[in-house]
Amino acid sequence: MIILQSLYFMLPAYIANMAPVFAEKFGVLKFFSRPVDGGRTFRGKPIFGNHKTWRGFLVGVALAVAVAWLQYFLYAIPVFQKISLLNYSAKNFWFLGFLLGFGALFGDLIKSFFKRRVNLAPGASWIPFDQIDFVLGALIFSAPIYFPPWPVVIIILLASPVLHIITNNIGFLLRVKNTRW
Repeated sequence: MIILQSLYFMLPAYIANMAPVFAEKFGVLKFFSRPVDGGRTFRGKPIFGNHKTWRGFLVGVALAVAVAWLQYFLYAIPVFQKISLLNYSAKNFWFLGFLLGFGALFGDLIKSFFKRRVNLAPGASWIPFDQIDFVLGALIFSAPIYFPPWPVVIIILLASPVLHIITNNIGFLLRVKNTRW
């Protein structure tokens, strides 16, 4: 049950992390498909790269909030109360969704910054950082509202990389992603 609770808590962050790929694939909010770094460089290298866009960031955060709203509505059903780590009927559930989504995408941006510094191209594999960056960002940003118990954090840190690799491979096989990572 604790594994399911852990994954359910992180669902807004997981969705936020996947959203930019789908936003690009389906052409959502094309106007915002501009690089977050504005094409600027730092010491001759892109800050984040052209693939990190405002569209992906905005769609990711919006979907994380939407997932939190869904969790709020599902909390009225007893089975969802059992798999919830916290009371989603509280007033700040949407803010928690925002922080999980924002944190996940901010963590990914930070990783991309360092990935550019070590000359890794967008989409190039960088294990374990590709699998854990968004998780750490989500946990850090959501901590002021809710920080899960340490056993849950450990489960999240162990399960998320495995789920990340599985979902990326599925996305690659479905031709939603260009790389397996």
